[in-house]
Amino acid sequence: MRIWKKEISVEELTRNHVGTAVSTLGMEFLEVGDDFIRARVPVDERTRQPYGILHGGVSVVLAETLGSCGAHYSAPEGDRAVGLDINANHIRSVTSGWVIGTARPVHRGRSTQVWQIDLTNEAGELTCVSRITMAVLQPR
Repeated sequence: MRIWKKEISVEELTRNHVGTAVSTLGMEFLEVGDDFIRARVPVDERTRQPYGILHGGVSVVLAETLGSCGAHYSAPEGDRAVGLDINANHIRSVTSGWVIGTARPVHRGRSTQVWQIDLTNEAGELTCVSRITMAVLQPR
């Protein structure tokens, strides 16, 4: 079942993130499914920490981007989605290539949404799991 209430596409998501942290870090939106969004981030000089592995904060930026986009585009027209809480468990380090994130809803209510974001390396191995809680604000 398609969950999107607003027009959404890879092109729309990309256009909306020009000049933001997403474009600065080299993130790329890959796919929009009926109930998920997928994007990736490179593991390179922009995104590594001093030990040569993907910075955990970059994983969280990818997760928050995906969960926030999911909440926004699945909320009714005119509603805004803002983050309340995010957590991340870092499972496996990545030194090169790409990390791919996939966001799917756990709960989509009238005033809150919860999204699960799984991050994997190019081999499909889980690198990070994250969950974000979003507040859905109706127009005043």
